[in-house]
Amino acid sequence: MNYLNLSHNFLTNIEHLPWKSLQYLYLRSNLLKGHLPIPPPSVLVFSVSNNKLTGENPALICNSIFINVLDVSNNSMTGEIPPCIRNFSYNLLVLNMGLNKLHGVIPMTFSKGNSLRNLNLNGNQLEGFLSPSLLNCLWLEVLDVGNNRINGTFPYWLESLPVLQVLILRSNRFHGSIGSPKTTFPFQSLRIMDISNNEFCGILPEKYFENLMAMTNITYADKLKYMGENYYQDSVVVTLKGLLIDMEIIQTIFTTIDFSNNVSEGEIPQLIGKLKSLKGLNFSHNRFNCSIPSSLANLSNLEWFDLSSNELVGEIPQQLTNMTSLSMLNLSENRLFGRIPHGKQFDTFENKSYLGNLGLCGVPLSKTCSNNEAP
Repeated sequence: MNYLNLSHNFLTNIEHLPWKSLQYLYLRSNLLKGHLPIPPPSVLVFSVSNNKLTGENPALICNSIFINVLDVSNNSMTGEIPPCIRNFSYNLLVLNMGLNKLHGVIPMTFSKGNSLRNLNLNGNQLEGFLSPSLLNCLWLEVLDVGNNRINGTFPYWLESLPVLQVLILRSNRFHGSIGSPKTTFPFQSLRIMDISNNEFCGILPEKYFENLMAMTNITYADKLKYMGENYYQDSVVVTLKGLLIDMEIIQTIFTTIDFSNNVSEGEIPQLIGKLKSLKGLNFSHNRFNCSIPSSLANLSNLEWFDLSSNELVGEIPQQLTNMTSLSMLNLSENRLFGRIPHGKQFDTFENKSYLGNLGLCGVPLSKTCSNNEAP
């Protein structure tokens, strides 16, 4: 037997597994307790996510040096990430240790020629800095280290990874300005970027938004495609229309940028209007003190748009009514003034989209713009 799937049951314990040729072992979504069960050395794909595993010795997994996929996410495992993980470099494609109670630093030093495609450490208590050795992961598509205590400045060196599509740095202790790109085509494959809830400051560089090629070109497909392989589907948690959504599968056409809850200031880059495949854009809770760029009207695929809690001034550009895919708009708590645009999607938004802008008038607000306009 080389394939065994016992997922989605009520198993509480897994004892010795005798099969010496077992390659695929799925134990996810059970009630397994105690230490991490150790698969036979022959196993290539091992998933034991969504259980109740505890213990401080995930290093026992290091016997499985040929493993391709290791998913121990959503448990209660403690301790540090075992340094021996680096020994998996050449074979390991997916490492998902998210949603546990791991602490310490990220010890991994990946050597050149490794095959890592997905690294997910989201939702732990990890500290320290991101290792520049991630530059050796030329096949890395997903990097998710959100919801930890990682420190440091913006890891600009990640921009040169050729196939990086998902970058999640949300809710850490990153700080400082993002700075200008150091390569000609930074983040050329990036489609999901979430750096929210940090302390990034300063002015956003225009050049980053000039060459985000995967967000610029609108792609149409005969059928939906998803990230990952047949043996493992990539997943990610994103803020979608104001709600945290666990996307258990990621469509290859899904694109979003979330820079919310930082201290960025100055102007919103005009070149963001080039990112025509964007589905979501969130710059809320920053210190932008400019007018809303009319170039954002070119975002014809945008479905949710949040600029709330900034210091934006001026009128809302009438051109934004051309954003015909927009279903959620939040411009509240700014310093906008003038008449609210009418037409198309803007006729569907309610008062809450504009609250806290004392200078705005017109429907849907009760404040009229002239004596001749009915409330």
